[in-house]
This record gives sequence, C-alpha cells and structure tokens, in this order.
Amino acid sequence: MNERIKIGVIGVGHLGQTHARLLKQVKTADLVGVYDVDRTKAENIAAELGVKAFGSVDELAQSTEAVSIVAPTSVHYELAARLMKEGRHCFIEKPVTASVKEAEEICAIADRENVKVQVGHIERFNPAVLALSHLKLEPMFVECHRLAQFKPRGIDVAVVLDLMVHDIDLILNFIKSSVTSIDASGVGVISDTVDIANARIKFANGAVANLTSSRISQHPMRKMRMFQRDGYISIDFAEGIAEVYRATKPELGVPSGLNLGTIGIGDAARVVTYEQPEAPQVNSLKMELELFLQSVLADTPTVVSAHEALKVMVVADSIVKQIEESKKLLSL
Repeated sequence: MNERIKIGVIGVGHLGQTHARLLKQVKTADLVGVYDVDRTKAENIAAELGVKAFGSVDELAQSTEAVSIVAPTSVHYELAARLMKEGRHCFIEKPVTASVKEAEEICAIADRENVKVQVGHIERFNPAVLALSHLKLEPMFVECHRLAQFKPRGIDVAVVLDLMVHDIDLILNFIKSSVTSIDASGVGVISDTVDIANARIKFANGAVANLTSSRISQHPMRKMRMFQRDGYISIDFAEGIAEVYRATKPELGVPSGLNLGTIGIGDAARVVTYEQPEAPQVNSLKMELELFLQSVLADTPTVVSAHEALKVMVVADSIVKQIEESKKLLSL
C-alpha cells in the first residue's frame, strides 16, 4: 500500500500558498506541483518549494492522485466535478460550492466515482473546539459573532458563504436536530454582495442559534457562546481558548475544575465550577489536510464530508435568499 499520496494544489493565492507549504511538511503527502491562472504566482511558489508549476489543470491531474482546490468559490464545482470524474480525491476549501445545486452534484459525483471529498471547515479543528472533545455538548441556545476587517478576497460571495458558514457548520455538528425555521437579515455596504448578516435558526428539539457575521468590522472577533442544561461554554476561536462553567446539584458531586462556590438553597442549590480545558497545540489547516490524506490511504470516510457541507449550504442558501427577498420588498 502506498504510504504517500501524490497531491497538487489548484489556486495559490494567500491561502493556496499556505496549503502548498503545509503539504510539503505532511509525511503522507507527496506534493508534486501547483497550478494557478496567474502563471507568475504558480512559478514563484513552485520554485520556493521545489515542485512543478503545471501549465493546466489537466496536466496537474495526470500527475496526481488527489488535489487541494483553493481557487475562488465560483469555480469550485467546475474544478471538483472535472477532477472527481477523472478519479481524483478532492480537498475543497469552504464553502464547498457557490450553490446548493452544485453541492448536491458534488455529493452525487463523489458517491458515483467512489472518490474522497473533504471540505475545509477548518474551525472543526480549532484548538478551542478540540479542547471540548471530552464534553457532552447539548446546547439549547447558541450565540455567535464572527466579525472581520475588510479584505478584497472572498467578496465574490456573500458574507454568509464567506464567514458565517464556519459557525453554521459547527452548530449543525453540535445540535443533533433538524432545522425548523430561519429568520435572517443583512446588507451590502462595501461590496455588491451582503457584507453583514444576522440569522436566527430554530431546531426541532427547541434549540436556537443566533449568528452575526460581518467583514466590515473595525475590531475582529470570532466567538461562540453555548448554553445547555447546567452549563455555559465560551469559545474564542482567535485565541484558541474554551471556557466551561457548570452548575450542578451538590448530590451529583463536584465536576472537575475550579470550585467557585454554591448558589441557591435547598433543592435549587447548585455548585458552580470553572474549567479551561487544555487545548492541543495543533496547526488546524495542517491537521485537516493530514486527516484528508489519511482517509484516502485508509479508505475511510472523511472527517468533513461533502454531504455535511451540503447541509451547511442548504442553511446558508436559505439565509441568503431571505436577505435577498427582504431587499426586494424594501425596494418596492
């Protein structure tokens, strides 16, 4: 059995270059080369890493078993569909595609061609999220703020697909229940698409998630707060820190962590504890690339499948459409 997978990178802008540099460090990766429509970019990173700058996608495909697609979202479908039909395994940066229909087709092709597809929902591998792996997460109310300063890249899609998808993916992963309703609003400020958006998502089990995303903020913020029975969990994605507060009945024993004392009396008494679980020191992007290649080598399911990414797209698409409909009504 092969111990290394021949892989190439398509799209070597800022993020694509990072993919290429990290793949050069991954033991199971044999980075054979890169491709970009900007030939100079491809040649520069290829020279730095000692790999080939391919002249076309077809040329790259002929020399690889797997591909990391880090091109603009608008061409994800075209590239992935083409490569999967040629039997190439694909790591696709988020969002998986620009539309639900395209995402559905990606799932169908992957299943039909029996190739691996992993989507780059990188926050799954944030140290703060990994630190919570020992906990039973059953959030009933979630508050998310993902605010970024303006950058020209990524504006080919609405902020919902650019930034909010991270939180949608995590929420769908944490809340094991179907979505029953979505209420959304948003506006475009700098670009021709939506730059700031808010969405309230309700689930069949009664859980509610409130998400705000902006790419025109002065101060960056990437935080999630979750409330569940007898517990409050705070995640700071930028700092890689998770904090856990528990309020448990005294007769159940004191959970691990710092004992902050008891609140309430009688049957209402609760012992309050605080814990900052240790976060593993990992490079999140390198980790997800390693896991992708591991799934190819071992022929096991990918950690973030195309089908999971499709569920994210369905929610994101509903949010975008609601915002567009609101804008139409306001213009009447």
